[in-house]
Amino acid sequence: MTTAAGVAERLTSLVGSLRAHGVRIGTGETVDAARAIGELGLADRELLREGLAATLLHGTGQRQVFDPVFDLYFPRGVGGPEGQPAGRQDLRERLAAALAADDRALLGRLAAEAVDGFGGYGSSPESDGWSSYQTLERLRPQTLMARVRDEVRARGGSSGFTDRLLEDEVRRRIDAFRTLVAAEARRRVAERRGRDEIARRAVAPTADRVDFLFAGKDRLAELRRTVQPLARKLATRLAARRRHAARGSIDLRRTLRGSLSTGGVPMKPVLRRRRPARPELVLLCDVSGSVSGFSDFTMLLVQALHDQFSKVRVFAFVNRIDEVTGLLEHGRADPEGLGARIQAEAEITGWHGSSDYGMALGEFAERYADAAGPRTTVFVLGDARTNGGDPNLPAVRRIAERARRVYWLNPEQRSRWGTGDSVAPAYAELVEMHECRTARQLSALVARLLPV
Repeated sequence: MTTAAGVAERLTSLVGSLRAHGVRIGTGETVDAARAIGELGLADRELLREGLAATLLHGTGQRQVFDPVFDLYFPRGVGGPEGQPAGRQDLRERLAAALAADDRALLGRLAAEAVDGFGGYGSSPESDGWSSYQTLERLRPQTLMARVRDEVRARGGSSGFTDRLLEDEVRRRIDAFRTLVAAEARRRVAERRGRDEIARRAVAPTADRVDFLFAGKDRLAELRRTVQPLARKLATRLAARRRHAARGSIDLRRTLRGSLSTGGVPMKPVLRRRRPARPELVLLCDVSGSVSGFSDFTMLLVQALHDQFSKVRVFAFVNRIDEVTGLLEHGRADPEGLGARIQAEAEITGWHGSSDYGMALGEFAERYADAAGPRTTVFVLGDARTNGGDPNLPAVRRIAERARRVYWLNPEQRSRWGTGDSVAPAYAELVEMHECRTARQLSALVARLLPV
């Protein structure tokens, strides 16, 4: 790691791994990162981490991928700590003291000792590994919270902290130690199996590449924070498409008339000027179960794009359907509480709480037939799982006949369509269905499918 060639290899491998996880890094950023290494040196690892993050990343949301990848290619050390592993009680005593002092260097060394002493598993050189989960389960640092809090107070280090803030600070320090343990376990495994493989398999992807159906609350909250920047980017693309579409086709008569001044050579083609009216958009959103995270994010994104359309109407359903456009009015939509407001204020369930596409789509075709017209593009959001109920294909056919376009965005992977109670193939015969599992896929589909 001390040679120039070794550092260059680690940097290019770091960049390659980040690119594989969806972080866009160009040649210019890579050159800047190399210069940063030359200026900062390798002595202060945390300073180097921040320098590379500043040159390679384009937003704080990418740190969740960058930090664990950096730890693999620029590790804290090599191998395990020297000497005999400390006992559990002795390690807990020193950990409590380090947490109370907020000694980050010592916490890093204790994380290495903890993994070495309690994280190993397997009985042969080929199967040996290290587990951060096993380490933390045996060490249980969360049980030290009260002790660390009292020690901070005794040292006089709690000035400026209320009781609640002090507990939050201690919890933050414990979480930081847990992160160090996870990084140490990954490093030790990477030494045996190879950095590139561990970087590919053991590092969580960015939020925009996480499946909606498997995203936890933290990832969904992170996604909601990206709605406005993503909407601005998509609005720019839609405006460009609209300007291009407004040019129209060549007006042959006016082109030939203009060519008389150049001896009949059409030097300047004249285009017909189109004046397309802004289209209307309708969303039909399944808000049941795990699909609700996908629907909520899409509703918020479309609402942020409302200026691009003459009218936007949003309907939510489980087994009944109700209009929720009013809950998404510009400036009123609460990203965190949107799902709860829809559940509380909209009539979306009948006598049972399971999704029923046939009943909900049939109700839309009857009660809200005026919502779909020749200028309307309809998006249906859902996994097309009917819980064994009638899919009501005639209702979908009526919606498709009335609307200009109907697209179905399905958050399940295509290989699962038609399995179990999924009737996705039957719906896909009537309307255009697209796999839409991640925010990245959604943004690409929205940019391509939204009408201009």
